[in-house]
Amino acid sequence: MNDYHHFKFTPSVWLVPTLLLIMLWFVFFLEHSFNIDLTSHGILPRNVSGLQGVFFSPFLHGSLNHIANNSIPLFILTTALIFFYRDISLKILFYGILLSGLINWVIGRESYHVGASSLIYVLVSFIFFKGMMTQYYRLMALSMAVVLFYGGMIWYVFPDIDKTISWEGHLAGLITGFFFAAYYKTPDYKKAIQYNWEKPDFNPEEDSFMKHFDENGNFVNTLNEEEKVEQDISKATINYVYDFKENKN
Repeated sequence: MNDYHHFKFTPSVWLVPTLLLIMLWFVFFLEHSFNIDLTSHGILPRNVSGLQGVFFSPFLHGSLNHIANNSIPLFILTTALIFFYRDISLKILFYGILLSGLINWVIGRESYHVGASSLIYVLVSFIFFKGMMTQYYRLMALSMAVVLFYGGMIWYVFPDIDKTISWEGHLAGLITGFFFAAYYKTPDYKKAIQYNWEKPDFNPEEDSFMKHFDENGNFVNTLNEEEKVEQDISKATINYVYDFKENKN
């Protein structure tokens, strides 16, 4: 099966990440235009009221710099997710927000955690590990591209690198992405073509192409049975016999 059926560009490839960013920026615009502080709707670990942040925290950002830094990677990674993993992309996005949020709620510091960075780590982790697991060259190339552009993000899953960020949310996203990469199955993509002479049971004496060469490697124009019959017919001698009869009239 050609991988064209799996990797096909449709409007959803750019429409979904665009709508996601519009939601993030719309909430940010409301906050700062009407002087509303929605931070209290973020994740507050081990607090029942803080569970609401599992749903709301990805759409809340503390500053313009915060939302701007998250917007570009979120758009690029969501676009890649939908194009290369179309069938499970919405599950990764939806359940990725929920599971990473719950993990953050369990392990996080007693402070409000907001921002889409947890989801970004879900996408980075899933795309990288899933590409390596499939062993398919296109998806492995995508994994390498993710490492090239976003590999430095791995440092921000450790404590004390930057006390102003939620490293717990980053770690939760990393764990969630790895879990999804192992849990969700992908189609059997087209394998690389293996020619007859690459197979271990290849016998050159039975190969129709190899029969055109003699023991010294010289090309010999051998004929198959149909060609031999046609050649014999073309070489056959045709004798014409005329029977003359005199017209007595």
